[in-house]
Amino acid sequence: MTDQLSMPKQWTKEQKLFPHQVGFTCPPHDWDAAPSDFSKIAPDNVGVHGWMLHVPDYRHQIAQRKQNFELLEDFVQCMANNGADVCGQVGSNWVHASGLGVEGISSFCQQMEDKYGVALHMAGYALVEALRAMNVEKVALNAVYHWPDWWQGTVGFLKEAGFDVVWAGNFVDQGWFKSQEEVNACRWIFEGDLARKSFEYVADKAPQADVYLANGMCNFRTGPNGQPMRMLHQTVELENLLGKPVIAHDTALYWRIFKSLSLTPTRDCGQLLRTL
Repeated sequence: MTDQLSMPKQWTKEQKLFPHQVGFTCPPHDWDAAPSDFSKIAPDNVGVHGWMLHVPDYRHQIAQRKQNFELLEDFVQCMANNGADVCGQVGSNWVHASGLGVEGISSFCQQMEDKYGVALHMAGYALVEALRAMNVEKVALNAVYHWPDWWQGTVGFLKEAGFDVVWAGNFVDQGWFKSQEEVNACRWIFEGDLARKSFEYVADKAPQADVYLANGMCNFRTGPNGQPMRMLHQTVELENLLGKPVIAHDTALYWRIFKSLSLTPTRDCGQLLRTL
């Protein structure tokens, strides 16, 4: 008899733990700060959950993203079944690795929403949406830790979306490291002052840019006792230093999610999130 019992198929507002529920996913082998960061800046009526993509032999290769792109639908379906209102995909390279192009990614996200009733926002496409909303033309990309085929893919995606990328380069191009191997050995975590120094370098190379961008989900040791912190926590200081908007993939993704929820962050996170 008990095998025939079941829970309701649809979540009602009264059954949800939080009025607004957000699900995040991230690439394999990367502990993701997005659920923690978003929770810290969201109102108390927002709940956040994380779901890590699983690829046993993952080596951070572009081709592996394309091969495992279907895992994103598994993620959306899982979150929809568990009462999520919005899904956020962390990992900026997945949009250009897919080979779908800008319009193809837009269509894919819409298909997921139509099929599962939950909005899907991908970090790489959220950056495009943010730049379009700010009505900018010229951008410069601080490619931070990304190795060449990663950040060059981002540049191509931005150009396809209609933006003029006036300069782009990573920490090796900027002269802070001798090789990409040295950068990779840091595992996305860098000294706190590198955020300032690298953006000053980019601003010097591209003073004509309307907005300065940061690729991926870089971390700098700027938190308590040198705790690594993402670009979200550097944005206001960098914008005050450079006098222009600074947008990274993490802040663009959070902006797009807040926009879907019709909510605003609880503290100042820079010019993009102030537009909400």
